[in-house]
Amino acid sequence: MQTHNLGYPRIGSHRELKKASEQYWAGKITAQQLMQTGSHIRLYNWQLQKDAGLDLVPCNDFSFYDQVLDTCLMTGAIPVRYHDLMQEKQLPYIDLLFAMARGYQQNGFDITAMEMTKWFDTNYHYIVPEFTAGQQFTLFNLKALHEFNEAKRHGIPAKPVLLGPVSFLLLGKEKEEGFHRIDLLNKLLPVYIDLLTQLEEAGAYYVQLDEPCLSLNLSDHERQAFTKAYQEIRSKTQLKIILASYFECYGENLPTVLRLPVQVLHLDLVRCPSQLEDILDTDIARSKLILSLGVVDGRNIWKNNFETSLAVIHQAVSRLGADRIWIAPSCSLLHVPCDLALETNEQVLTPAVRQWLAFARQKIEEVITLKQLASGETDDTLNARLRENIQANSNRAASLLIHNAAVKARTAAITDKDATRNSVFSIRKKRQQDVLQLPLFPTTTIGSFPQTTEVRSWRARWKKGELTQQQYDDLIAGETEASIRWQEETGIDVLVHGEFERNDMVEYFGEQLEGFAFTQNGWVQSYGSRCVKPPVIYGDVSRTTPMTIRWTSYAQSLTHMPVKGMLTGPVTILQWSFVRNDQPRSETCTQIALAIRDEVTDLEKAGIRVIQIDEPAIREGLPLRKENWKAYLDWAVRAFRIAAAGVKDETQIHTHMCYSEFNDIIRHIADMDADVITIECSRSQMELLDAFAAFSYPNDIGPGVYDIHSPRVPSRQEMVQLMEKARAVLPAAQLWVNPDCGLKTRGWNETRAALVEMVNAAKELRQTLPVNI
Repeated sequence: MQTHNLGYPRIGSHRELKKASEQYWAGKITAQQLMQTGSHIRLYNWQLQKDAGLDLVPCNDFSFYDQVLDTCLMTGAIPVRYHDLMQEKQLPYIDLLFAMARGYQQNGFDITAMEMTKWFDTNYHYIVPEFTAGQQFTLFNLKALHEFNEAKRHGIPAKPVLLGPVSFLLLGKEKEEGFHRIDLLNKLLPVYIDLLTQLEEAGAYYVQLDEPCLSLNLSDHERQAFTKAYQEIRSKTQLKIILASYFECYGENLPTVLRLPVQVLHLDLVRCPSQLEDILDTDIARSKLILSLGVVDGRNIWKNNFETSLAVIHQAVSRLGADRIWIAPSCSLLHVPCDLALETNEQVLTPAVRQWLAFARQKIEEVITLKQLASGETDDTLNARLRENIQANSNRAASLLIHNAAVKARTAAITDKDATRNSVFSIRKKRQQDVLQLPLFPTTTIGSFPQTTEVRSWRARWKKGELTQQQYDDLIAGETEASIRWQEETGIDVLVHGEFERNDMVEYFGEQLEGFAFTQNGWVQSYGSRCVKPPVIYGDVSRTTPMTIRWTSYAQSLTHMPVKGMLTGPVTILQWSFVRNDQPRSETCTQIALAIRDEVTDLEKAGIRVIQIDEPAIREGLPLRKENWKAYLDWAVRAFRIAAAGVKDETQIHTHMCYSEFNDIIRHIADMDADVITIECSRSQMELLDAFAAFSYPNDIGPGVYDIHSPRVPSRQEMVQLMEKARAVLPAAQLWVNPDCGLKTRGWNETRAALVEMVNAAKELRQTLPVNI
């Protein structure tokens, strides 16, 4: 019986990678210093896993930005718009990587970034590969080989990790018509085989090929691509292949998977525990295939239940023998924080909740302990670990912290009326326009303004007691007033207060809701240098006091223009938290929806006439297999409607979604019945609007006209052209003009410049249409 891990957090225990990357972008450190930071993180991660006792430690799971983008560079799949930049500037690898991820606007170049979207149903974002019919692939970068050699020099029992060739193609997009990206496989495979051959020559024995698309509903043609790819790989290399898929069952892909010439098959037994029995019921017993049992949850932070996991391991061992069973986390530990030992402040994370948790380092220890227990090892230390685990899980099940009878009763009493606005949208829109008096192409932003180092320092000093409550409030009030005045001067139509008092769009609300716990250092990567610290939902959720009224009302008191109330929606709070796993997620989401509903109605009572309930994660929460979509969408849409439906017709409800594809769920998006939906459209050049046009989406839409995840400032004409694309498919009377996401992570100089251009773009658009349209 062996142990291994699919991947480890790459950000560093203290977010060293984030800090170094941002310093490099700001010109404060050299490329060599950034590379040294990456090397230190890799070595620390490898040594930690080796010292814990793992038999195989992953390498090439580290990335300076994203593993899919790394694969683009590995295979030479670099969009044409970067070629002149490569030739003229001779950019080093790291600068090319960042240019593709973030865009490039200097030295006479103005190049847009590649598209970004969610990694399956997680809050991690990946860079979307771009493919053309004449796409050529070449082994452009040897990062995987270099990192394997680096691990080898340090005595690490390393296995390289690569994104598999078929999933790499399926995760991309065709940038022209007339072909399917999967048909590029014949051109791509020689690059993979070249790299695998070099890894084998360097001494690699196992290689992990991640093919997470095997968890999706695939066509026969796509399944045949897997067969072709792995037969070709097997014929050209003697490397032992660990085939890893995760986040779901193999489903109808299982017969194809079981025929692939691989040596180890990984199973996510957290998300799909039933698949083990399905596989054991096949003729696998007569083969030599090794099963990797993903029994430790790589997506959530709850302590493993050793008794449950051991029962699963013993079941597999009894059928196949211990030599054909490996133990692992369910997926890469990229999605959980680094180390629970860093949580030392009991006022932030109480011992009562802390005893139920395990972060990446602890999950590695759980894998090792499970192997030892399953192998029949016994000593005082091991026995103590088992007793502690049983006690912690027992304490959690019985804890009075978790259950609130009043919350459960309120949730059970919800009716369809609670999830329905008073009037249909056409009536609401007229009444809202009578109140708001907005022009054509009304302008707004998504909510947050830049959180400068100075603003963040105020919050830190206040929490440390270095600023009094009054001093802190005065500083926030000043920043809020300055942002309101600037928006008025710029000519934005619906203002925001800027959210200077908020740390994170989920954490801020969780801190004011019952049933949530927090961490000091529970950071996980969302994209690039962007890290988030998800709250922990451990119990029933309720709101005891207003959460946003003070600062929203203050901002509204400063201006006659409408100011949006800014809230995070129930599905996004759920998706971007570590959620309790002792009741259905739908139940927890409904509890959150009722809390947000209370806040919405209080905002309306305070005179706020526009309220945004952000739901960027609604597509992210969609189950990977289509047969499970309806059940999720039913409760997710209902939760949003519960949150939004308590207000009068005159109150305008907005929602925001970003980095999501809507084609296949557009009817459910319409069922949310938000008066205005703002979406990310700039990176996709308004492609996402096709779904809204084909569906004849009835409500108003704000297609984002510039990419806030890139530092480049788009021109007015660029924004006008994007809106002209939108006008070609949707009536002008339905369209708003806005950025594609919040501006919290941007600097003020670029924010001001871009928003001025945005307002001017809207003014130009208005001049092209009759006043009475």
